Amino acid sequence: MRRLTAFAAAFATLFVASSVRADLPPLKIGIVYSYSGGGATLGKTLDGAIDTWIALHGDTVAGRKVVFIRRDDTGIAPDVARRQAQELVVQEHVDILMGSALTPNAIAVAAVSTQAKVPFFIVNSATSNIIAKQPYSSRFGFTEAQATIPIAQWALRSGIKTAYVVFQDYGPGIDAGLTFEKTFTAGGGVILGESRVPVANQEYAAYIQRAKDTKPQALYVFLNNGGGSVAFLHGCKAAGYGRAGIKILAAGALVDEDYLPIIGDAADGLITSLNYSTDHDSALNRQFVKTFAKVTGNGPIVPDFGSVAAFDVMAAIYKVVGAQNGTVDPDKTMELVKGLKFESPRGPIAIDPATRDLIQNIYIRRTIKRHGSYVNVEFETVPMVRDPNES
Repeated sequence: MRRLTAFAAAFATLFVASSVRADLPPLKIGIVYSYSGGGATLGKTLDGAIDTWIALHGDTVAGRKVVFIRRDDTGIAPDVARRQAQELVVQEHVDILMGSALTPNAIAVAAVSTQAKVPFFIVNSATSNIIAKQPYSSRFGFTEAQATIPIAQWALRSGIKTAYVVFQDYGPGIDAGLTFEKTFTAGGGVILGESRVPVANQEYAAYIQRAKDTKPQALYVFLNNGGGSVAFLHGCKAAGYGRAGIKILAAGALVDEDYLPIIGDAADGLITSLNYSTDHDSALNRQFVKTFAKVTGNGPIVPDFGSVAAFDVMAAIYKVVGAQNGTVDPDKTMELVKGLKFESPRGPIAIDPATRDLIQNIYIRRTIKRHGSYVNVEFETVPMVRDPNES
């Protein structure tokens, strides 16, 4: 009888606790991201990563049902992103902001985050120092300076002595281009020239020919994952870069996994640097890629650097909300974020407490054809890199 009474009491306590938890309000995550404009697949790969996390870890954290309220910033449109973030905070009362594929939009949303004291977890925005004065923002992607130094150093070790640099003329492109030039020349290399490309430009023939005319051993190029890589690399192939012996080095977004089938043979042998490849060799990444394919219906999209960052944002949200037993105190949340360290599908990651940016591996990759499809194969790892421009 005593056992029965104790069991009944325990069951009643569990029932009451469960009822209370069931009555908790949903955890609202407001997403501001590019579902149109720019890269055609950005929004799909973000949602695929979120669905992958939910499939593996469920849609409840600390007793709160997780709901997503999405807004399309339409591409590079900081005024739109700012307005949408304000609406999510003021009208939807979101607990956490998430998103931004592009630096100008991330800067706009971070400003709203600071004013409203709503934590903002940035998926992708590759310009250094944009969150230094935004205490409620943290970045789970990477910066171009962080990713570029390793490939410039690799070029020098590989005997490349001269290079031409082409980059888009906005934050991440400038960071990538100037970081490559600074690192390469500091190591004894010679920069034969540079071309700054307007960010909306989609015609590259003149830039490709101008670079070729300087007869460099290598071309370093930054183009974001907005689709320009297809035209650019096809243009380099048509201009005879391979016959001229010019090696193409690039920021990893140039051969984003979703574009490789379209780029085709023009990507063969390309050397890039980035924090992730779908081909990354780890058990967690294989699970991530397999589940991503399942939840997206084995369609044309595959996970990329933005997807893995979104997956890790979800991991961070679950960790900090769980540690607060379901509450989201802004200051406590950011203190918890500063101490985060965990294994990601890309490898080990940690938030730098001083900058709220990621410390992570950077990989040197070669694009090769395997089983009839092109993949970015990591062949060198630079462990746990910080952004050299931040302190």
